Amino acid sequence: MNNDENQELSRRQLLRTGIAAGAAVLAGGLEFAMPETAQAQSKLTPDQALAALMEGNKRFTSGKLKSFDEDLAIIREHTEEKQEPFAAVLSCADSRVPAEIVFDQSIGHIFVCRVAGNIITPEIVGSLEYGAAVLGTKVILVLGHSACGAVKATIQGKEVPGQISSLFPHIRPAVDQASTNLDAAIRANSKIQATLLREASTVISGMVKSGGLKVVPGFYDLGSGAVTLLE
Repeated sequence: MNNDENQELSRRQLLRTGIAAGAAVLAGGLEFAMPETAQAQSKLTPDQALAALMEGNKRFTSGKLKSFDEDLAIIREHTEEKQEPFAAVLSCADSRVPAEIVFDQSIGHIFVCRVAGNIITPEIVGSLEYGAAVLGTKVILVLGHSACGAVKATIQGKEVPGQISSLFPHIRPAVDQASTNLDAAIRANSKIQATLLREASTVISGMVKSGGLKVVPGFYDLGSGAVTLLE
């Protein structure tokens, strides 16, 4: 087994360990009641949920948004007590990637996790598990984007301040795969993170195998506003 394979194996083991430790803490003392059935806001299938996201992106790119026409006061009233999103999006923390607007969805429709480089960590996995198992999301879209600074910094490998470099090990497998091609590395990273999410979480992998959930990678082009599915 070479160095890259060892690093990837260690990362997968770290994710599983972190997820298992979090589950043990919850079981040991915190109240975390899993509902018998998730609180999905509709009866959408995973394929229908993904289609709804992509249809929203088409409205966004064509400038025909409808989410802003809805009465936000009424929406807030209906979502104050609970949330019932039909989809989850793991996106980069980049300020140019506002997931709700990109997919033309309003308050309470999508469950969004954001972190630089749209990487999978135990905390992110736990959040997405909650979205799927408790809130009833039917699809998780791992969304990379053009000109991603986290991927670019990983390629450059220069010294950076603070804890910014903690992102690099998560993105390194994609850079090893795509070399210095930024666009290819960003796309590879989305695919790798989606695969890690499917494999590292027993909750999510079980839901995927049963057909109740889809986990797909995607790519958002900052210039056109279009989202492309990578699988």
